[in-house]
Amino acid sequence: MSFCFNFDVPAQTINTNDVDGNGLQSGKKDNAVTDAQDNTKPAEPAKEAKEHLPPSDPQFLLMDSVSEAVTIGTLPPLHFLNETVFEKTASEREDSEEILSRTAEQSSDLIPGVYEGGLKVWECTYDLLELIEKDGETFGGKAVLDLGCGAGLLGILALKRGARHVHFQDYNSTVIEQLTVPNVILNCQEDDDIESEDDKDGRGKGKIQEEDGCKERLKEKQEVKDGSSPPKKRAVDLSQHRLLAKCRFFSGDWSTFLALVLKTGPQPKYDIIFTSETIYNTAYYPALHETLHKLLAPDGLVYLATKSHYFGVGGGLHLFETFVEQRGIFSVDHLWDGDEGLQRHVVVLRFKLPKDT
Repeated sequence: MSFCFNFDVPAQTINTNDVDGNGLQSGKKDNAVTDAQDNTKPAEPAKEAKEHLPPSDPQFLLMDSVSEAVTIGTLPPLHFLNETVFEKTASEREDSEEILSRTAEQSSDLIPGVYEGGLKVWECTYDLLELIEKDGETFGGKAVLDLGCGAGLLGILALKRGARHVHFQDYNSTVIEQLTVPNVILNCQEDDDIESEDDKDGRGKGKIQEEDGCKERLKEKQEVKDGSSPPKKRAVDLSQHRLLAKCRFFSGDWSTFLALVLKTGPQPKYDIIFTSETIYNTAYYPALHETLHKLLAPDGLVYLATKSHYFGVGGGLHLFETFVEQRGIFSVDHLWDGDEGLQRHVVVLRFKLPKDT
């Protein structure tokens, strides 16, 4: 899978070759953190949050759908809509935000304040999935939030491994309606298929590919070539599926999302919050930090997967760590640091103990 940033930032010229470069970004980093709090603003007004209810008859979301799957070690397969087919059928999809047409016209994977990259599965998501596989987290009985979910793979994994409930949030309503919800439904369908096979075989199934003693990611990707398509998923009635019933779906920016969930019934507290590739823009740090602060359970954990630097929009791990340190609410611990190419990281945030403040 290729990864490409083509940033469309008003009144600013950006060299896209520098977006994922390896050098350090010039300028005063700590000052940029202050700017994120005071001066830097998103390109567009805040996007009002709303909750999206799964359709009463979800079958139509899977009609003619083409999917691919990723399996990492002993993790269950995670199914999601094939990116190539999704792009080719964009004109046929409902898109009140017009992000599908705009991203196609501009060949852009990110338009700040308009489209925040949710149609792609970014590589740091796979880093976090691999860490979860290594640590053996099962999520039994836990409340989970997939913040900036995009395709929703992290939340879907928690759902399939015993989470009590999983909430998905992305900036764009089109992403939630056309990608996240269908992906959850695909995995509900697969869950039924696996249970049927297990009933026949009397055992569960897992896939492990090992080379030189190391587990490696096995990606079952069905390519679309010469007009041919991989097998299509069988659509079944999933409206009352036990996994789908555990899910809620939200769109909107983080500040309005937080306001919405705080006023719609008992205040949720999440045991685990996943967020991947979400700290690329320093302008969003205050809203992100406030959301984590208000929604994380007292003993909860925030898993953040990120790159060291996001050239072209100014964010990165150093800036975010500095921002968090200045606020004094969370501690940050590194769980994994990649040292190849553009450095990638997985860190965990937790509330500081009184003695730490």
